[in-house]
Amino acid sequence: MSDAMPIVFVVDDDISVRESLELLIRFANCQPELFESAQDFLSYPAPEVPSCLVLDINLPGLNGLDLQTAIANERPDMPIIFITGYGDIPRTVRAMKAGAVEFLTKPFDDSVLLKAIADAHESSRIAMEREQCLRSLRKRYASLTPREQQIMAMVVAGHMNKVIAADLDISEITVKAHRGKAMRKMKARSLADLVRMAEQLSSVQN
Repeated sequence: MSDAMPIVFVVDDDISVRESLELLIRFANCQPELFESAQDFLSYPAPEVPSCLVLDINLPGLNGLDLQTAIANERPDMPIIFITGYGDIPRTVRAMKAGAVEFLTKPFDDSVLLKAIADAHESSRIAMEREQCLRSLRKRYASLTPREQQIMAMVVAGHMNKVIAADLDISEITVKAHRGKAMRKMKARSLADLVRMAEQLSSVQN
């Protein structure tokens, strides 16, 4: 992922804006993907590299705020930089509350936009790495047998082996064996590591 060129999506119905932003984005060693409407952008698949969206708030049909709402569930970690031709406090507040990382009024300084893009790409990279780790963690957890998952839950809840054995009506040696297998499959180096993993899995499920 670190070697992949980050993408900057631009959604603006003004072709002159798209063309000028394309040059700026290429200058910043990023890959521009340009769209004149929100509908065109929605048909583009979610990228597998760090990305951000430079979005005009005033668009025909589905406007910028509507698009922000539309992708909230599908691409919740995509940073959005709004651009507009005039200041609009109510819409600025709405956009920022919904998670926009920046709101720029045209004409804006190129360096300001480039800084916003760089920050957005770093945020996107961190989010993608976090999601990759969670996918790996869920895969490891799914590899546990139902009994190993049961014992893992009791272990991270703070129960001693002998208590678990009594509750499940099995021997303490069997508990230790299942516990050891769960630790190895989860790649947990310690009990604290296993607890942390369980908390991560729980936060995702909730």
